[in-house]
Amino acid sequence: MTRTAQSAGRRRAALAGTPFGLWAERHATPTSIVVAMALFLYDAMNLAVQHFGLNVLSVPQLIVALVLSVVLCAAYVLRSRGPRITPLLVYVGAWGYVVLGVGLSPAPLVLLGLLLYFVGARFGWRTTLVASVLVGVWVVVATQPLLAKEYVRIGEVGVIVLTGFFLATIGLLAQSRRGHMTALQDRADQLARERDAREAIAAAEERARIAREIHDIVSHSLGTMVVMADGAAQTVASSPEQAAHAMERVRDTGRDAMGEMRRMLDVLRDDSSTSRSPQPGLGRLDGLVDEARQTGLRVDLHIEGEPVALPAGLDLAAYRIVQESLTNARKHGGPLLSVVTVTLSYAPTELSLRIVDDGAATGSTPEVPWTTGHGLVGMRQRASAYGGSLEAGPRSGGGFEAHALLPIEDDR
Repeated sequence: MTRTAQSAGRRRAALAGTPFGLWAERHATPTSIVVAMALFLYDAMNLAVQHFGLNVLSVPQLIVALVLSVVLCAAYVLRSRGPRITPLLVYVGAWGYVVLGVGLSPAPLVLLGLLLYFVGARFGWRTTLVASVLVGVWVVVATQPLLAKEYVRIGEVGVIVLTGFFLATIGLLAQSRRGHMTALQDRADQLARERDAREAIAAAEERARIAREIHDIVSHSLGTMVVMADGAAQTVASSPEQAAHAMERVRDTGRDAMGEMRRMLDVLRDDSSTSRSPQPGLGRLDGLVDEARQTGLRVDLHIEGEPVALPAGLDLAAYRIVQESLTNARKHGGPLLSVVTVTLSYAPTELSLRIVDDGAATGSTPEVPWTTGHGLVGMRQRASAYGGSLEAGPRSGGGFEAHALLPIEDDR
């Protein structure tokens, strides 16, 4: 079942209010037919009594009255197809009973009362008030012969008129309740749409986060493996042992990358908490630096200030920024790259990450300018996710510098 069909079903149930109301709404036409047939039979018996028993109606009058009864009952069944015409038709037909001299009869009396409720439930209070007054006038005129013969009393006529106003009031209250329930259902549907939108945004953000994680893992690991494999290929003839050691490092790096990829895929497959390796953080920064040094790149690590425990998300973001900076320095630093300096500065309210290399000279064009790739975008997104900032660009004296500021006071 689609969401639209579910919403329509909830709306119908809300407007019906009760199981009986929902059943009556679903079987409105059969119920109307049964009511109309019962009312016609009762009205036909009343007309027959007036003809055969009281000799009030002649045969032609009886036939015309029966035809009017059929028309009124049929109009009641079809009231939903002509909500404006049906009340007028029934009202005119009721006056036909008065012209024939029948006066009050079950069919026009009951149908006018039911249609007062119908008008109140469909139209405004002004239209309902006019309809109630018109029906009251008909009742007063139709009961005159009965009043003259003292078959009914004036008080009973007043009760009939007040009953019509009461039915019209119930119809107005039903319309008000229906409008209130519709407004509540519309609000519920709006909240559901907003919830779905928030879920879609959250899912998109989570996909973007996972994409950054996979990019960092694959980019860094493959970059390291390519450099070490290239070095092993160049030294395999002259120094087989060094080449074998490099290939072991390639193997270990590949395994680590596969492990991290597997963990990320586990997150995609299942949200339940399982025993997984912890996400990397600045506590594993020494291993990251050693891995970069294994590729032949000189990396100097400096830590300033007193290190503090960081929240897991902020710790991961800082680690990935350093990792991505080392990867891009190795990829795009060019032949002049000889050293990368990583400086972590802890302050009471923020953590500063500065990664500087002495790679491509000013004015040179790297083979693949990493400033336009996904790496720098991912670093900036990580920094901004925690209220921080990142500035990156070529240095005036040559090389490249990335500087990130991450606030830590609010996250402790």
